[in-house]
Amino acid sequence: MIIKLLLLLLFSASLNADTNLRSFGELFPDISEGLKAEVFSPEGIIRSIRIHEPLEFIPAANSRIDLNSFIMRTEPSFLAESLLVIPYGSRILEILDIYNALGRIGGLKGRLYHSHTRGAEVPLFEEATRVESGSRANAIPDPPPARVIPSEETVYIRLKDINFGNTYYKADMTVNPHGINYSLTNTRNISYLFFPAIREGRFSAVLYMEPLEEGVLVYSMAGADASNFVANRIHIPSAISKRLEVFIAWVRDGLETE
Repeated sequence: MIIKLLLLLLFSASLNADTNLRSFGELFPDISEGLKAEVFSPEGIIRSIRIHEPLEFIPAANSRIDLNSFIMRTEPSFLAESLLVIPYGSRILEILDIYNALGRIGGLKGRLYHSHTRGAEVPLFEEATRVESGSRANAIPDPPPARVIPSEETVYIRLKDINFGNTYYKADMTVNPHGINYSLTNTRNISYLFFPAIREGRFSAVLYMEPLEEGVLVYSMAGADASNFVANRIHIPSAISKRLEVFIAWVRDGLETE
């Protein structure tokens, strides 16, 4: 146990000691100046795209950033992608700051989005909590801010969705010398009016976050394979984009408190 703790401390120290920050231009060299201005705006860019359309945000081949492979494993019928750089405040943030922001699952509760059907700002997730495991849904509290970053971690989450009721996800986090990959997959069917809307394992989202010279990069993709019954009643591309937007706002606000 002592040896494991020492290894974790060394791993964490090596991440935080890395001052060789990459730039946005290194990671996304082909983005136009117009799109870049949107990326550096407070909301960033979120796009819904058709499954056969090319991705708009393609990282450099040597960036070692690949979200597309993870998303396409679920064979989605709908996709969304987003890109944002959050400028630094009083100090340059570190990977540990990102890890702690991602750990505040309770912060997803009550976040508002604009519902066209209701014509108002409403909370997307009425409840948000960690749960014990994929098979045990007992709520557990978020941990206090960490001082050490694990190289890998899995947590389980319950979100009471305004449209789909209780939804359950597995969140897998992996850390590399530059940033953090944070992926979500639904561990149970997502239902709408008692009908399976998105079957287990058919929704996925992944956020890649990295401290850059200019700020914290948040690059994300989400995809879902929804039933025809639901696709005829809910605009799935908009539903995916709205949920991705809420997750990004949650991360942004968590970083701004660091």
